[in-house]
Amino acid sequence: MVSYQKYLYMGIELKFITEKNISKIIIYVFIIIMTSMILMISYFYVKNTYEDFDIQMERFVHEHYKNQKNSLKKEIDTIIDIIKYNATKSGENETELKEDTVRLLNNISFNKDKSNYIFVYEILDINGGDNFAKLLVNPNRPDLIGKYISTNYEDINGKKFREAFMDDIRVKGESYTGYAYKKVFTQEIKQKLSYFKYFPRWHWVIAVGVYVDDIEKEIEKNRELLKERVQKQVVQNILLFLLFLSLAIVISILVSQKIDEVLKGYQRRVQSKSAALKELNETLERRVEDEIEKNREHEQLLVQKSRFIALGEMISNIAHQWRQPLSELSSIFMFVKFKYSIDQLDQEMMKQKSKEAETVLEYMSHTIDDFRNFFMPKKEAEKFNLRSAMDSIMTIISSALSNNSINITICVDTDIYLNTYINEFEQVVLNIITNAKDVLLEKEIEKPWIKVYTEEDEHTITIFIEDNGGGIQVKPRNKIFEPYFTTKKDSDGTGIGLYMSKTIVDKNMNGKLRVRNSEHGARFEIIIPR
Repeated sequence: MVSYQKYLYMGIELKFITEKNISKIIIYVFIIIMTSMILMISYFYVKNTYEDFDIQMERFVHEHYKNQKNSLKKEIDTIIDIIKYNATKSGENETELKEDTVRLLNNISFNKDKSNYIFVYEILDINGGDNFAKLLVNPNRPDLIGKYISTNYEDINGKKFREAFMDDIRVKGESYTGYAYKKVFTQEIKQKLSYFKYFPRWHWVIAVGVYVDDIEKEIEKNRELLKERVQKQVVQNILLFLLFLSLAIVISILVSQKIDEVLKGYQRRVQSKSAALKELNETLERRVEDEIEKNREHEQLLVQKSRFIALGEMISNIAHQWRQPLSELSSIFMFVKFKYSIDQLDQEMMKQKSKEAETVLEYMSHTIDDFRNFFMPKKEAEKFNLRSAMDSIMTIISSALSNNSINITICVDTDIYLNTYINEFEQVVLNIITNAKDVLLEKEIEKPWIKVYTEEDEHTITIFIEDNGGGIQVKPRNKIFEPYFTTKKDSDGTGIGLYMSKTIVDKNMNGKLRVRNSEHGARFEIIIPR
């Protein structure tokens, strides 16, 4: 029921949008979206502005207190410099210098608005305690001048501030200490920040302080100025946002009018083409039937063409695999003919060469069966000895290698067995060795060689076939496995051998056929699962 009401509501909404009112709906939607965006932007702008204001004020307070501390320190350093200067130019003794300095400090005027003043302690016991010092200068407390004071004295908050600054004096020779103290010209107790510095020559602690409420007045004054500036900036930006919204609304109205004109133009063109469309719909079924018939004929041609291509590939593969055995047969017959011509063909030699010819013919016969089986869906794997399979391959290819002075080394253990398709495996190895032979001859490599060796692990057996022919220069190297790709002349290769070899290993044997460039040449890797 709820789903039905939802779809009914959506249908009413869609019916509400028509060609006549679509431009107005666009204006209303645009105004709503723009107004919402402006309000959101304004809200976040004001929010972020006031957050920045708080951050700036926090930074200002921190810097202001830091500047106040530096100012207090500079005042005391200036007083000490004056004392040192007077001591160097005067001929008075230490007692007279102290008395002159006390009179000087008592005569220094201080800022009434800020209530800051110089006060001096004469330290009698650097470790503190009762009567640890005598107060020499303090315009705010004339009643304590010349009297002994104690570090055990506590302010209104219970803080022993004299003990606190004396702890710093003993360690650093200076101290920033906050405490509560009577404010000048009033009886009020206010929080105060003072800087104390030890003058070792006379065992004096010279200090100056500032009341925190004076600092807060300056901070509040700055806060009001910054707040006024921020409020002014916020108002200006909000007015700018509203101006932008007004311009956007005006532009949307103009665009809406243009949309109306465009829609009316489209409507006229649609009406003018309705008749043609109606006629096209009436003849569409007949055209579709004609196109289906044409596509059917085209598909039949493609099927026929694919059959011829498959047949051609199979013939090319057989020819590629037979080329070397035919060459081997030719070599055998030429050898027999030569031996016969010089009357050196004995019965043993004839038997040997006949056996070699029979082996080659048997391999050619197996090639026909193997290629036929390759295209058949059902083939059975068998377990065979890898060394025996390599010996069978060498029977076919060894004479061609030796006649061309190509040294081949087979490093395969006699106890390695594979469980796969022996004929297809032999075709792959023979094809790779034959290609290696052709490369070595084409490049006229000095002392050419081919090596076949294996590596084993728990799951796979890898057969490596490596040569010293300089490697594969084609980029990417895997391009050599593409059908009909060859670097040989047209009369020497079809480009099918390596493609078929990779198909056999990867698909039929569930293995991998890869190629890399080694230090000397190309190295093919046939990886067969155990």
